[in-house]
Amino acid sequence: MNIRRFIQCDVFSPIPYQGNGLAVVVDADGLTAEQMQRFAAWTNLAETTFLLTPTDPSADYRVRIFTPSREMLFAGHPTLGTCASWLHCGGIPKTKGLVRQECGVGIVEVDVSRQPTLSFAAPPTTIKEMDPAHRSEIMRVLDIPPESVIHTAELCNGPVWQLFELKHADQVLALDSSRVRWPQFKSIGLIAPHTSGHECDYEVRMLAPSSGMSEDPITGSLNAAIAKWLLAQNRLKQPYLVAQGTSIGRTGRVMVTPEGSETAWIGGQVHILIEGKVSI
Repeated sequence: MNIRRFIQCDVFSPIPYQGNGLAVVVDADGLTAEQMQRFAAWTNLAETTFLLTPTDPSADYRVRIFTPSREMLFAGHPTLGTCASWLHCGGIPKTKGLVRQECGVGIVEVDVSRQPTLSFAAPPTTIKEMDPAHRSEIMRVLDIPPESVIHTAELCNGPVWQLFELKHADQVLALDSSRVRWPQFKSIGLIAPHTSGHECDYEVRMLAPSSGMSEDPITGSLNAAIAKWLLAQNRLKQPYLVAQGTSIGRTGRVMVTPEGSETAWIGGQVHILIEGKVSI
């Protein structure tokens, strides 16, 4: 076994230990995919990332992202947590204030000019109609009343999301996540607005994640896909704040900021909590 530098951080919350946890192996060059997957399964976190030397000359670093059971092309809170860990360990961006991360979907830009809040540019997202049979089955199992549904769509920005937009945040919070599990159900995203005067504009939940949990605490990639979907519908005109993790006792906060007609920045705070060495 080799000794590697290791960091554990908390992402997408202003309060430490109230966001989504991430394990980062900082100097992962030389590790095999099998070693990475085995370590990610051992951490039992939603994702574990491995920092590597980039292959794209424009990138500041390369990252591989693993759940306890599989590798992912892209994920949101691992993007911000990995970037914060790289900076914490002395990484210096080639472009001041902007980090370029190489991952399975290509280069993802991260705005690091407003720390402790970091923001990544939402990657390209494929948008298509949700399969009617999938929609009916999800609504049946989760007991979603048809009259509460405003829109549905299938979104893909690496992960694939079955998205439901409901009328009210209370309807999103009322759903029982224990009724759906991966892989029978593929990641289900839900969004609905809060009432006027609430701290946050929207409530988001992500059910049946591939990590094996019934619900993901905070999901940057889902919020990124939603933002690109709203841009495509010409509905994203101003910044908004998302609450996520409420139903499982987390204080997730995701800031979505549009820039022009095609770009959305997905932001949140990152806290470095544990630093040390690990044998892999």
